[in-house]
Amino acid sequence: MSDKLDKRQKRNPRILIVTPEITYLPEGMGNLAGKMSAKAGGMADVSASLVQALFRLGADVHVALPHYRRMFHVETGQLVAEELRKYKTHLSDERIHLAEDRCFYYRDTVYDRGDGNVKLALAFQREVINNIIPHVQPDLVHCNDWMTGLIPAASRRMGIPSLFTVHNIHTQKLNLAAIEDAGIDAAEFWTNLYYAYPPYNYEESRNNNQIDLQASGCFAAHFINTVSPTFLREIVNGWHSFIPDSIRNEIRNKFNAGCAAGILNAPDSADNPATDDKIPFKYGPDGHAEAKRKNKLALQHALGLEENPDRALFFWPSRLDPIQKGPQLLTDITYRFLEKHPDAQIAIIANGPFQQPFWDIQGFHGLQRRLGVHDFDGRLSQLGFAASDFTLMPSLFEPCGLPQMQAPIYGSLAVAHNTGGLHDTVEMLDWGASRGNGFVFDTYDSGGLFWAMDRAMDFFHSPSDVRDREISRIMVESLARFNHETCAREYIKLYEQMLDRPLVKREI
Repeated sequence: MSDKLDKRQKRNPRILIVTPEITYLPEGMGNLAGKMSAKAGGMADVSASLVQALFRLGADVHVALPHYRRMFHVETGQLVAEELRKYKTHLSDERIHLAEDRCFYYRDTVYDRGDGNVKLALAFQREVINNIIPHVQPDLVHCNDWMTGLIPAASRRMGIPSLFTVHNIHTQKLNLAAIEDAGIDAAEFWTNLYYAYPPYNYEESRNNNQIDLQASGCFAAHFINTVSPTFLREIVNGWHSFIPDSIRNEIRNKFNAGCAAGILNAPDSADNPATDDKIPFKYGPDGHAEAKRKNKLALQHALGLEENPDRALFFWPSRLDPIQKGPQLLTDITYRFLEKHPDAQIAIIANGPFQQPFWDIQGFHGLQRRLGVHDFDGRLSQLGFAASDFTLMPSLFEPCGLPQMQAPIYGSLAVAHNTGGLHDTVEMLDWGASRGNGFVFDTYDSGGLFWAMDRAMDFFHSPSDVRDREISRIMVESLARFNHETCAREYIKLYEQMLDRPLVKREI
C-alpha cells in the first residue's frame, strides 16, 4: 500500500471528471475526441472547458462519459468487421472512458422526460464504480449533479477524495434494492448515503428507506460547490422554500465545515459577436454601434416590429417559466411601460406557459409593431443579443444563469433581479463614474422591474458618446470576466486545495 502511495506522490495527480454531458473534448485527448458532444445545458460547457484547461496545462485529466453512440455519430451496426475492430481500439484511449450500456447507444438526447433518467443514471454509475474508477485509479473524482450522486460514497469507501458540483436542485430517490438490482454493490458503501430516516441496519433499510441521490452526493463528497457564490449563501441562509431540507442541510453542513464553494459557470466560447456565425453583422467593442443598429433592423424585420434602429429594444431570452424566470412581472407592466416609453420595443424569443399572455397583450392592445413574440430559435436568439439594447432577467431565483453573462458580451445590458448568480454578475450601472454593467432591482415584483427598465431607458436617452463609451467598456470587461478560462482556473485552485499539491509538477 505504501509503495502505491509513493508512486502516486511522484506523478502528477490524476483527475477523473464524471459527467453525463459534455460539449466537446480537446484534440489530442483521444482519436474519438472530436466526435464526442452530448449537451443538455451548462454542465456540458463547464465540463468541456475544465477538461480543456486541464489538458492544456498538462494535467493528468481523464473523463468518464456515457457511450452515446448515436450522438457521437457512430453507428457500429453499419461498420464492417475491420472498421469495428479499429473503432473498439479507439475506445481504449487512455484519457476517455465510456460507460457501456445499450441504454445509451441509440439516444438522441441526454435526458428523458420521465422516469427513464433513473435507469440511465444507475447504468452510468455502475460502469464508473465497477470498471472506470478501478481502471483509472484517480487521485480525485469530480462528480456532477444527482446522476452521479452514488459515486462520492463509493469513492470515499475506496479512499479517493471527491468533489461534487450541484448544478441544479433536482434529485431522484430510490432504495438500496433498486441500486443493487442495477449491478452496483451498494452494501460496500451504504453507510455513506443519505436516507429518508436514520438507518437501523443494512437489511432494515434495503427495501424501505429511500436514498436521496443529490443529498447523497453532497453528504459523501469531501468538498462541494454550487455554480454561483451567492446562490450557495442563499441556500445556507434558508432562502428559497423549494429546496428540499435534505439537500439544504447537507450543503449547509459542508459550508459550515469549510468544504463548500461557489464557482460561476461561463457562457459558451462561441458567444462572441466578433466571430458568431449566427448573426448577420459581426462586431467588436470598438465598432459595435453601427453593427448593432443593422442587427436590430434584422431582428425587427424577423419579428414584424417597426423597423427603426433608434428604438430601445428589450430582449427576453429565457424560457417563459413563471415559477423561476418571472415572466408574469413583465406581463403585468408591458402595456404601461410601452405606453410610457413610445420609443421602446420588447422582443420575446422563448417558449413556456407564459407565451400566450404576451400574445393576448399584443392582440388586445394592437402592439404588433412594438411587442414581438416568437418560439425559441437558436439563431434568432443569438440575433436577439446582438440586436437588443437590454436583456431581461427578472428571475425569482437563479443558481447561476448564463444570458446575463452572454448579453453584455454582445453589448446588451442586463435588467436583473438581485438574486443568486445574477447578483454575482450584474452590477448597477453608473455611467457617470464608468462603473457597473446593468440595471438591478431588489424587490421581486412588477414595480421593481418597471423601475429597473425605467433606469435602462434613462441610459438609452443619455448622449450617444456616453452610451458608446460605456457599452464598449462593458463588452471588453465582460469578455475578460465571463469565460471558460476564468471558470476553469477556479476549479483548478479547488483541486489543488483538496489535494494539497499542484496538478502539474514544474521543473525547477
